[in-house]
Amino acid sequence: MSFTQELRQKADGIFQAIYEHPFVRGIADGNLSKEQLIHYIKQDYEYLNAYMRIYGIAISKCRTRDEIADFNEQISFILHSEVHPHQNFCAVAGVTYEEMQGYPLAPSAHHYIHHMLTVAHEGSLGEIMAVLLPCPWTYLEIGRKLLDEVQPDESHPFYEWIYFYGNRAEDAAANFRSRVDTWAQEATAAERERMAEHFMLSCQLEYMFWDMAYRQEEWPLQV
Repeated sequence: MSFTQELRQKADGIFQAIYEHPFVRGIADGNLSKEQLIHYIKQDYEYLNAYMRIYGIAISKCRTRDEIADFNEQISFILHSEVHPHQNFCAVAGVTYEEMQGYPLAPSAHHYIHHMLTVAHEGSLGEIMAVLLPCPWTYLEIGRKLLDEVQPDESHPFYEWIYFYGNRAEDAAANFRSRVDTWAQEATAAERERMAEHFMLSCQLEYMFWDMAYRQEEWPLQV
């Protein structure tokens, strides 16, 4: 079993909980409130901005042009392709994408972003890839399962979202897994342990991100 297969096995309960979360079930059923969709878009817009900045930090630690090219390609994917599922949510919520940009982070999104940034600044390239991996991997599995379960046609309100992550997210997840496995083969036992810890915490925070959007989480005290 490869290193990432071991990680996936260890995180299976979290992956299942994410798929069963009410927000994801709401995507399956086509039944989410405007407020829930808006909260998700506002937070995910800022999350993806941070994700690209972490790619930039990763590029500064790359050893080869191939590694640089991989991260550069993923930045382009977020900038030019991953806006489409956001646009789907915006259309259903009856808002424009531009209206959803520039909002403060909710607590769970703040925690997740700063977890990744800390690893990016303090960790190795392998640790950065491990902390980033749960995002594309969980979304790919959500998309594939929803495609199989729902088999949506264009009348489904979240048809575009489901097809985007069910069909277009595979390359990013597979590339991350391959890179993490290659790095883990050369890493010390202590570094592999750190990579596993970062991965597992990111999985937990993926679940919390969905929950944050569903509950429309805000800071407890408004100032």
